[in-house]
Amino acid sequence: MARESALQILTCRRASPLKHHHRRPEPPPIFEKKAQRLSSPLTALDSSSGRAYGSYEEVLDDPKIEAAYIPLADELARARGLAAAEKGKPLCLLEKPTRCVVLCRIGSILRFAAQLIRFQFKFHGYYLWMHHPRTAKMKELLMDPTRFGQLRTVNSIFTFAADPDFLENDIRVKPDLDAHGALGDAGWYCIRAILWATDYQLPNRAIALRNPILNTAGVILACGSSLIWDDGKVATFHCSFLSHLTMEITALGTKGTLHLSDFIIPYEESSAEFSFSSNAGFDELVTRWDPMPSKHVVATESPQEVRMVAEFARLAAGIKRSGLEPERKWPEITRKTQLVLDAVKASIGKGFEAVEIVG
Repeated sequence: MARESALQILTCRRASPLKHHHRRPEPPPIFEKKAQRLSSPLTALDSSSGRAYGSYEEVLDDPKIEAAYIPLADELARARGLAAAEKGKPLCLLEKPTRCVVLCRIGSILRFAAQLIRFQFKFHGYYLWMHHPRTAKMKELLMDPTRFGQLRTVNSIFTFAADPDFLENDIRVKPDLDAHGALGDAGWYCIRAILWATDYQLPNRAIALRNPILNTAGVILACGSSLIWDDGKVATFHCSFLSHLTMEITALGTKGTLHLSDFIIPYEESSAEFSFSSNAGFDELVTRWDPMPSKHVVATESPQEVRMVAEFARLAAGIKRSGLEPERKWPEITRKTQLVLDAVKASIGKGFEAVEIVG
């Protein structure tokens, strides 16, 4: 039986999205510790044993812990990430990784990454949907020159209608915490999806769409942008805290179209679907499509949350116990995502002018 990996979770949330999954038997066993911020920021609780911690530092000092999941606000996450590295926790799972550098300057990411590499530290993005087997199946079709052809356009949307308490109190609407608001939260997923569809080729410029919605503190509640490549590709995205729950990706090629409507969290836990149309046209009387789009259903024995944590544990064990070097894949994807996000934010600030993206 595989040896368990001890995973600590330092979070301001009352509940972890992994709570009800981590004991399932399919992936390598994970021992989860949650450090939840309660009434005081210096009070933490390990809900798996009932043990109370006096501070986040005390949790990081626990010798049983080998890796950390740190979905904290920016100012806290950067400090805790470095502290985890210094204390020998070799791999850190972060929600939208650059939150740990306050989502504002690409230079900060590079400096932060350099500090982490000094400690042989690996940070891994909290992208659940990337670990679902549906994602790999879709990628196969996008790379098929016969069925999909050359990618021309990508459209992505992630919105949800936040309640009044969220819009007033959540860290994602506070300029001193997650200052990019909907762009840094929902927009990050959209940009990430576009880069995934383009095989991580950076666009050459970003042009933000006019009329973004800001709160009274100047934090973005809804916005959109177009992204342009010199080879003719174009992408658009929209993100919002103010519209009904929507998670869309549409990728258009010269010979095919891929579409799904639940790309971040699937409609069902045990399977996920997408539609794909290839070499479509009309019948002789032009009354219907021929051929019809095909529906693809991809089953999974383990939910994407479990698959992500299993991969996280595997990477942690490889570094901690086998002396493997940290991978550069996730930091590089993070860097590119941040470059695009910064360009969109800059375009908004410059009156929706085009902003060049230099990678």
